[in-house]
Amino acid sequence: MNQRTTLLLGLSLIAIGGLASFRLTKNDQHAAANAGLKIPDGFSAAVIADNLGSARYMVVTPNNDIYVHLEGLKNGKGIVVLHDNGDKADVKTSFGNFSGTGIRINNGYLYASSDKAVYRFKLNASQEVIDPEHPEIVVSGLVSKRAHKPKAIAFDNGGNLYVNIGAYSNICSEFDPQKTGCPILDSAGGIWRFKTDKLNQKQRDGVRFATGLRNVVGLDWNQQDNQLFVMQHGRDALHDLFPKYYTTQQSALLPAECMYALKEGDNAGWPYMYYDDVKHKKIKGPEYGGDGETEADAKYAEPVAAYPGHLAPDGLLFYTGNQFPEKYKNGAFIAFHGSWNRAPEPQAGYFVVFQPFKDGKPDGKWEVFADGFAGTAEETSPGKAEHRPCGLAQGPDGSLYVSDDVKGTIYKITYNK
Repeated sequence: MNQRTTLLLGLSLIAIGGLASFRLTKNDQHAAANAGLKIPDGFSAAVIADNLGSARYMVVTPNNDIYVHLEGLKNGKGIVVLHDNGDKADVKTSFGNFSGTGIRINNGYLYASSDKAVYRFKLNASQEVIDPEHPEIVVSGLVSKRAHKPKAIAFDNGGNLYVNIGAYSNICSEFDPQKTGCPILDSAGGIWRFKTDKLNQKQRDGVRFATGLRNVVGLDWNQQDNQLFVMQHGRDALHDLFPKYYTTQQSALLPAECMYALKEGDNAGWPYMYYDDVKHKKIKGPEYGGDGETEADAKYAEPVAAYPGHLAPDGLLFYTGNQFPEKYKNGAFIAFHGSWNRAPEPQAGYFVVFQPFKDGKPDGKWEVFADGFAGTAEETSPGKAEHRPCGLAQGPDGSLYVSDDVKGTIYKITYNK
């Protein structure tokens, strides 16, 4: 192991060292009493629903109903409606003949996405769906090819809908053999913006709000900063494709998973660059003349926070409730779905972290907030995790809900004042 690799590995272990120390300082009995999760003192966790199917994202109404969007239909339906009774959530109904990831409530409607479209259902005064059999089509014909198909969604305060359209490629090399510029960026690899007061839009009717984003499934509107924040899934296979520049250890730990605060027209640089969270620099991609050291063009957007590679950030939520201690107010919770490609290093992630914020920007080090979803260390590996955190939602009382898309478990985390 050369000096560069040793430094990279050591600093990356420091970056996730909060996880190790967290495991050592938590009492096993405390974890057992909290649905198997390791959470900070003063908090409690409970499983309020289970075996729902592949539960992706959720939204909770003021009346404690929970709309859960499934990735894959269960009994022919893609949206399950639960009612949280406090210690458990009962299934009320299910509807929708499409599965997907994105689900939000906005201005009297429940919005939900498939891999190719965004639909909406009118809500009554209790935020119950009035006509579950006949959704309106907000936008259809969204690009959905091969990989990174889920369409996560978010809203601003000005009547706009934001939709992630993931790049159907790892690094675009198969579409750009002459290295003249990635052609799929015209219709994928970014965030598109649509109007909420217009139905039957097509992708061409939207605005490409931001580009150069390989895949984003965690996104949320920051009310303090009045800005869209997203979590990008970084590229894979640095060593496999360029063994002369990267060791297997470097490839396991790079590139960083990045948080971006986006403005219209921003370019995050995929596939031309990646972010190195050890050097704290944007690095030119090896497919486009990089060598692991050369810095990328300064024109590409700078991430506002970075996390160890290949942890798969799937959920992002800005906490605006009043139940949790003050330090959590307006900070970000991130659900890391867990890695599959960190060999020869141990697979990692499978936890929810908290990123402190101040004045609408990340401020201070992130910390592991909830861990233990995957089960034992042996189960924290591809295909073996018992649970994988995916979606995050805030309840009307300030509780935090976490979905698991392996067994369809819904966790509820509360603070004991």
